[in-house]
Amino acid sequence: MSWRVAAGLLALAAGAVVWSGGSAIPSAPRLVLWAWERPEDLRFAGPDTGVAFLARTVFLRGDEVSVQPRLQPLRFADGAPLIAVVRVETDRAQPPSLAGAQRAKAAAAIGEAARLPGIVSLQVDYDATVSERAFYAGLLRDLRRQMPPGVGLSITALASWCSGDRWLTGLPIDEAVPMLFRMGPDRRPILLHLETGGDFSEPACRHSLGISTDEPMKLPPLPRRRLWVFHPRPWSPAALQELRKMLGVGN
Repeated sequence: MSWRVAAGLLALAAGAVVWSGGSAIPSAPRLVLWAWERPEDLRFAGPDTGVAFLARTVFLRGDEVSVQPRLQPLRFADGAPLIAVVRVETDRAQPPSLAGAQRAKAAAAIGEAARLPGIVSLQVDYDATVSERAFYAGLLRDLRRQMPPGVGLSITALASWCSGDRWLTGLPIDEAVPMLFRMGPDRRPILLHLETGGDFSEPACRHSLGISTDEPMKLPPLPRRRLWVFHPRPWSPAALQELRKMLGVGN
């Protein structure tokens, strides 16, 4: 059985795996595939692989908040754990005011994705600058208060946020996913630290890793982590098979 996501109207399977919340998130799959804004058919991945799909993009401009729903079709295996991803973009030509009213509107717009049927977790993807951190922290607190019971909350995190930069401490999230790709000058020192037995100083970052298939890397010798994987092209059976072979997580 498969479902189609088109024109922002999501008809998602009910009765999916329940995300229990908390740092361990025991019901979450070990492997999660990001499905960005393009047609994706992930039925071949089966019910044991998570699908983190871009559900909507929220734009912040001046005092305004606007929403772009997902427009591309998505198919997935019946029973696959589904994570709704919301991307937050700020307008650099007309920077957001970051006022309380805008924060409330943004939290409401993001929170709508957490109430889609069958969603086990919500993930926020926001490249918050230093000046935007207080706004982001407040937004996550607002968001957590309005989320349905049993739905987890995660964020993507720059690897630098997880290594010595402790501003994530105390945020109401179940998991921060360190992005070990597109790291720029931080890449080598961070990977060297991890490869030589180090770990992230931020506890929220110690449960998962975010990687990309177009930046092959030897995974650091960390304790068992959930893997979130980005693919720059539409996923295919061959791409998933190659990934699983590399990671040693099954056929």
